[in-house]
Amino acid sequence: MVRLNLNHILKIKHTPLQLLHVSKAIVLLLTACVFSCQNTSKVEKEISAIDIDLNIERFDQMFASSTASDLPVLQQNYPFLFSKRYADSVWIKRISDPIQQLQNRAVDSVFVDFSSIEAEISRFYQHLKYYNKALKTPRLITVLSDVDYRNKVVVTDSIVLIALDTYLGEEHEFYTSFYDYIKQNLNKTQIVSDLATSYAEQLIYQPRRATFLEEMIYFGKQLYLKDLWIPFKENNEKIGYLPAQYEWAVANEFYIWQYFVEKELLYETDRKLLARFIIPAPFSRFNLELDNESPGRLGQYMGWQIVKSYMENNTTPVLEMLQMEATEIFNNAKFKPKK
Repeated sequence: MVRLNLNHILKIKHTPLQLLHVSKAIVLLLTACVFSCQNTSKVEKEISAIDIDLNIERFDQMFASSTASDLPVLQQNYPFLFSKRYADSVWIKRISDPIQQLQNRAVDSVFVDFSSIEAEISRFYQHLKYYNKALKTPRLITVLSDVDYRNKVVVTDSIVLIALDTYLGEEHEFYTSFYDYIKQNLNKTQIVSDLATSYAEQLIYQPRRATFLEEMIYFGKQLYLKDLWIPFKENNEKIGYLPAQYEWAVANEFYIWQYFVEKELLYETDRKLLARFIIPAPFSRFNLELDNESPGRLGQYMGWQIVKSYMENNTTPVLEMLQMEATEIFNNAKFKPKK
């Protein structure tokens, strides 16, 4: 990661007038930081006082410990988890299925103590309710999904399903055949981030996603919402990067943006750009030697920076920003990539 050379700065000679301007700039910057921190602290204090009636229903454990006589009660309480296409005998057989029991043991070994996860989820809903007063806390239900990592979290207005067998840790034997870029996000620390993603997808209205810029801004909106909803998570966790991958993106932000602009990619409609820079992949594809060093989805990262810049330089309410066209956000973002 590139770091600022403070020794070089200290050796630069300034005139008294230049030093005065520098001093004023520093004072203004520090003042802005103080007010920003005070405002953030005030908001977080208000959020922490919000009462959330949270109850996570461990359906995975209920089903694992049930018998044939327990099945009718489970079906009554969780009808949406039992397809009518299958006879009761199928569900009874599944309870004692060796693979099912192996999954049960794996989940129980990883989630021995669910309190830390529950605390993060509770904090997420406090933040979500702060920005959406009408929100009603849904039923949160943990399930097993036969390791369907494409549907780790399912969110509806009244029910949220969390597939715990997709959060057992990247080194777990169930994931041996998966690519590394997929495995790195199969950790329990990603549960609340995935939950935030699912809610963000429901809030963002952006029917037109034809250009590369529109795709970037769409995911930038998602990630900006995570800044509001899960500020207690690290930035790399919000986007699903390893710490080193996030540091690479930050250190090379200027050069990534320079490449996008020089190659005139922003208004390009070639859908191949999605595979190169938007959807999950082992790395981003600049078609350069350094590709293997880069993380995937750098288009999402750049969209995040653009949306953040827009919100810092405008007074648009969040919900209004989510409905805005990508070009309007970009044209008014005053975005300048970090060098």
